[in-house]
Amino acid sequence: MILWSGQGVIETHRPAERPVAERPVAERPVAERPAAERSGPRRIAFLILCLAPGAGLLFLMLRGLGAGGWSGWELLILLLWLGTLPWTCLCAGNAVLGLLLRLRHADPAAILVPQYRRDPPPPRSRTAIALCLRDEDTAQVLAGLVPLLEGLEAAGAGGHFTLWLLSDTQDADRVVAEEAAVAAFARLREGRAPALRYRRRTENRGFKAGNVMDFLDHHGQGFEFFLCLDADSEMSAEAVLRLVAAMEADPKLAILQQLIVGRPADSAFARLFQFGMRAGMRSWATGQAWWQLDEGPYWGHNAILRVVPFRDHARLQPLPDGSPILSHDQIEAVRLQAAGWKVRCLPEEAGSQEGNPPSLIDFLLRDRRWGAGNMQYRRLLGLPELTPMGRWQLLQAIMLFLGAPIWLLLLFAAVMNAATGGAEGTPPAWLAAMLLGNWLALHAPKLTGYLELMLRPARAAPYGGRRAVLRGAAAEIAFTTVLDPISLVDKALSLARMALGAQGGWLPQNRRAQGLPWRATARMLWPHTLVGLGTAAGLVSAGGTAWLWGVPAWLPLLLCIPFAVLTADPALSARLRRRGLCATPEEAVPEPVTPGAPAVPAMP
Repeated sequence: MILWSGQGVIETHRPAERPVAERPVAERPVAERPAAERSGPRRIAFLILCLAPGAGLLFLMLRGLGAGGWSGWELLILLLWLGTLPWTCLCAGNAVLGLLLRLRHADPAAILVPQYRRDPPPPRSRTAIALCLRDEDTAQVLAGLVPLLEGLEAAGAGGHFTLWLLSDTQDADRVVAEEAAVAAFARLREGRAPALRYRRRTENRGFKAGNVMDFLDHHGQGFEFFLCLDADSEMSAEAVLRLVAAMEADPKLAILQQLIVGRPADSAFARLFQFGMRAGMRSWATGQAWWQLDEGPYWGHNAILRVVPFRDHARLQPLPDGSPILSHDQIEAVRLQAAGWKVRCLPEEAGSQEGNPPSLIDFLLRDRRWGAGNMQYRRLLGLPELTPMGRWQLLQAIMLFLGAPIWLLLLFAAVMNAATGGAEGTPPAWLAAMLLGNWLALHAPKLTGYLELMLRPARAAPYGGRRAVLRGAAAEIAFTTVLDPISLVDKALSLARMALGAQGGWLPQNRRAQGLPWRATARMLWPHTLVGLGTAAGLVSAGGTAWLWGVPAWLPLLLCIPFAVLTADPALSARLRRRGLCATPEEAVPEPVTPGAPAVPAMP
């Protein structure tokens, strides 16, 4: 391991064997849970709220599919569709509840996290800002940290924070460039607070979770909290100081997870994607925070965590087959909840950003990594110490990906039903109602997010006003109409490869908007095109208007290759930026000018 301080001292020591091992999961005591008198009634109310759209959708399906009697394929469609219904109802329930809360309260974040204050007192505790690196453009990463560091210094709070750069970079050339960039950055910040520390592991054991735990074991003493950041994370000093104050106000709060919005994007793909994602997460997270209370989610970054309970309870052992846990965040959260600690989600956007994948290819590759990690949770559902809500959190993460193969099988059953004449008895009006009802429920989070902006002009103003919101929403919905079938097919194919023995991994991400070559794009997306071609051929062979009803499924798949190339094209991206389409509030704020901004070497 290489440890480097702001004074340039370099120390090399052997990796620790293994930190003091915890007892096996089954032997660990479960602390008494904090009182949460409101959780039961709230969760019952939320369940009722979810059952209402579920009952309506079930009525539409039964009347539509069964209008002319039931074929074998229609029975299969119904069974498969029932497998997707829990996720659909969850989307609708969180969205409606979130919208109601956001319309009723001027500041829903302060209502849902009572410890949260917009005018926090000065911090009393020491906090480590832990940023994980692995084969990153170090210059770009460090530039994104400057506003946070200078903001903490300007607020007089810099001495309460230490920036730790936790590197897992292994490639020798990248190590040299990384260390040079960090050293240059440190020289420019010499004598200023927060202080800077750099630590590189020589073994990438346990991926990011192992990196963080190694830091806490060897260097976490003296810190009450740590702020977990990814290489593409950006947070403002104001946001961080509010998180610290909320943690100081509640000694049983172990994780406070803030919302994360996409930072201004160079690529058309990221720009369009994150406009809808932001609207959806705002409603979803607000509704979810109301009924989950102290058993909320953790997304792995842009969150503040309490050092001692995290080190004591969130250490991850390998799975029974010896493989490491890939998706660490949610299992860490449910382990803390099981030990009696609070995990809260703060539905507040201000001051918390990340970079989103710049192209469809990068987006699908990220989803594959997430899918490999989330599907591992099926082996953890039986852990004896988990709470019912903890098991639900893991199950929800599994459902996010397991729904994809179910939808693909449902599409196949629908094509076969049409090809064998089973769909002839379904009235077009009922078929349209079925499709529209499912679409509205699945996309309810972002639709309610847009609706909130339309009903509250002051909240739409930072986006350029309600007309700009409508333009952006229309463009994003058109974009997502093409993206969704491609994403579902890719998830399904990825899970099929894993079922056949393909191994998942946690590889570095591309963060640069640089366009996509046609040949490489076709090499990755030809299976998706083939699925679209087969779907279209099956529906055309059925005769009548079956092909027309299937257009939302097969046409995006046929267009997936040009769609990927076009949405990554720099010319289109520049055109969208000039027109302000899908602009976020952060685009209207000039980038902070930092005196003496570091000119650090770029990665090769």
